[in-house]
Amino acid sequence: MISHNIWFVTGASRGLGLTLVKHLLALGYTVAATSRNLTELQQAVPPSNGRFLPLHMDLGNEDSVRQAIETTISTLGGLHVVVNNAGYGQVGALEELTDAEARRNFDVNVFGLLHVLRYATPHLRRLGRGRVFNISSVGGFTGNFPGWGIYCATKFAVAGLTESYAAEVQEFGVQASVVYPGYFRTDFLTSGSLGTPQHPLPEYQSVRDSQTAHEQQINGHQPGDPAKAAAALLRLSETERQPLHVFLGADAYQLADQKIALVQQQMQHWQELAATTGFGEA
Repeated sequence: MISHNIWFVTGASRGLGLTLVKHLLALGYTVAATSRNLTELQQAVPPSNGRFLPLHMDLGNEDSVRQAIETTISTLGGLHVVVNNAGYGQVGALEELTDAEARRNFDVNVFGLLHVLRYATPHLRRLGRGRVFNISSVGGFTGNFPGWGIYCATKFAVAGLTESYAAEVQEFGVQASVVYPGYFRTDFLTSGSLGTPQHPLPEYQSVRDSQTAHEQQINGHQPGDPAKAAAALLRLSETERQPLHVFLGADAYQLADQKIALVQQQMQHWQELAATTGFGEA
């Protein structure tokens, strides 16, 4: 156990983030944890003899992110592992969501994450080591979820930028993973973590059915155990070489396998046509 590692976890007042923070503290790690609601975070996690630093942070405010990271380093003496966990779900067909609704989801799920990387990376780079886990979703690998297009787009963006980020920082001894959780039993599907369209259109019955299923049937019955997900992240952080792509949950593996098989099947089916598009091809 590398218990001297200092962790920085965003979105830590509930869900996977809260579970991870409690797991780390129980094992002797030092943790800085952020939330939009500092009181909620402080009430959820008891003091831990100077090893726990709760911080208010607004992901949409770059200066707020900078201050949180600077406070972490100055107060705790460093930063070694970053977990970009904060985010929220947005339901709604692409046609019915407003520009403001779509942009807000990107502001939090993508640009907020970028703010964290922008200010944490210089420290990790100078340190010559570090681990980064960007929490995407299985919806960031397959978008076959009616009504979740904007949310999936944000999580696809997280996956793409993590691949590039990992390539950029590997020469500095920093490793990064994009994490694709399946359905885990947290409060992600509750009203506080799930945005719904202001102007739903009656034509999109499949979207309403998907929303209802997630809120009423799936919520509270997810197969994934967040405590085991937290343990998996800790284990990955202590491997010599952490994987770039991490799928968590049997359901995530199943959905990923289906997507990979579909892509391979369609590539093979249309390969002959695709090969005709080069210069000099008949």
